[in-house]
Amino acid sequence: MQIPEREQQIVQSHAAFICEAVACLQNADLRPRLDELLQTAQDNGWQELSAAVREIAGGQRDVTLLGGLDEEDRAIAGAILRGLQDASTLPDPARKADPALAAPGLAHMIHAAGRGDVQALSLIGQMAEQMSRVGGDMSRVAGVIRPLINGERDADCLCQRMDTRGRQLVLQILDELGRLDAH
Repeated sequence: MQIPEREQQIVQSHAAFICEAVACLQNADLRPRLDELLQTAQDNGWQELSAAVREIAGGQRDVTLLGGLDEEDRAIAGAILRGLQDASTLPDPARKADPALAAPGLAHMIHAAGRGDVQALSLIGQMAEQMSRVGGDMSRVAGVIRPLINGERDADCLCQRMDTRGRQLVLQILDELGRLDAH
C-alpha cells in the first residue's frame, strides 16, 4: 500500500511516538508507559489522537475510528494501526523528515491560525519555538511565522537575510498559502 507523500511526511515526523505507541500496545507490561505517552500527548493538545489510541489499546482495530480525526491525527493513528498489523510498515525514528515537505504543513497551520484556529495557533507557535532553537535560517523562518499568520505575503520582506534554503522554504509556504487563500 502506497501512502501519500504528505501523510508519509507526517508519519515520519512523528516516528518516535508511533513506534513507542506500537511497542506499548504489543506488550501489556508497557501499559503504564502507554498511559504516560498518551497523557503527554493529551496535555500537548492531542486529545482526539489520545482517545483514538486508547480505543486501539482497548482492542478497536477498525479504520472507522480514524474518521473523526484531523489529517495529522489520522495519519499517526493509521500508522499505529498498520504497525500493529505489520511491523515492517513502521517509520524509522532515526530517519529525519524531509524539510522540503514541511512547507505545505506549515502553510496549512499558518492558514488555519490566521483564520482564528486556536489549536493551529498553539501548534505553529510551538513549532516556531523549536525552529528558533535550531538557529540559523530556521530561526529566521520562525521569525516570519507571525507576519505570515497576520497576512504578510511580500516575499522580499519575509526573506530578508535568509540563505537559499530558508528563502526556498518561505517561497514554498507562500505558494501553498496562495492556493489556500484562493479557496
